[in-house]
Amino acid sequence: MPSTATKIGNFTFDNCLMNAAGVYCMTKDELAEVEASAAGSFVTKTGTLEPRLGNPEPRYVNVPLGSINSMGLPNNGFNYYLDYVIELQNQPHTKNHFLSVVGLSVDETHKILQTIQDSDYQGLVELNLSCPNVPGKPQIAYDFETTTEILTKVFSYYTKPLGVKLPPYFDIVHFDQAAAVFNQFPLAFVNCVNSIGNGLYVDDEAVVIKPKNGFGGIGGDYIKPTALANVHAFYQRLKPEIKIIGTGGVKTGRDAFEHILCGASMVQIGTALQKEGVQVFERITDELRAIMEEKGYSSLEDFRGKLQYID
Repeated sequence: MPSTATKIGNFTFDNCLMNAAGVYCMTKDELAEVEASAAGSFVTKTGTLEPRLGNPEPRYVNVPLGSINSMGLPNNGFNYYLDYVIELQNQPHTKNHFLSVVGLSVDETHKILQTIQDSDYQGLVELNLSCPNVPGKPQIAYDFETTTEILTKVFSYYTKPLGVKLPPYFDIVHFDQAAAVFNQFPLAFVNCVNSIGNGLYVDDEAVVIKPKNGFGGIGGDYIKPTALANVHAFYQRLKPEIKIIGTGGVKTGRDAFEHILCGASMVQIGTALQKEGVQVFERITDELRAIMEEKGYSSLEDFRGKLQYID
């Protein structure tokens, strides 16, 4: 049976599939469901300094080729998730996990990360630089100067494994500039990509979500080509020790295979998990293994990053 095991830094995972932050991760009960599933890991809801209710409903809608959302970072506060991952890491036979966090200001971000640095948590942290749905707040990762300033200060005190969640980039020069920033730092991974910000879905004569007059992040089938482009662009440009998590448009084993082919070490599932539930991990794992078996691959490393070009 082909293996879908993988590694990020010194952390090993029995399966490369996991949830995307924002899906099946709001409560400990939801996280426990992912923990007990075929997923190789989970990432928590992006935790802020204080709990947040998020944007008014309706704020998430499934649409024919994916989803649109403007959640507004609803979460139980980062300490809720930090306590849970510390609790789990002290149990036998637990999986390795990802704690997702962001502050609503630069000062809040540093306060959160300093708390984690001083805590007993030894797992991976994902700093979310790609929150497109907070009114009045730009996405941090589109501002390379601010991103550099934040990461420079973070790594002056933070010594534990840290990665960043990124919005999609669309210009080649932005891939070059972003990679030049990230290569300056000892990042464990980058996660490509969050939803495509500020899409608009119209049903009959009306928008389908309430916040921001219907503007929201687009996920699902719509985003897969953009996600694959970002995964491969960063795979080509980043230092090899910075691993890539591929996120966007994964609903079949073939989709996961393509993310890995483009360079991903792990693959996150969002919209399909929201629609199907945690059994999606077993189905997609089986489909991925079937493709690997058909092609004669025994491990992900046999094909990771080996996308073929036309001569």
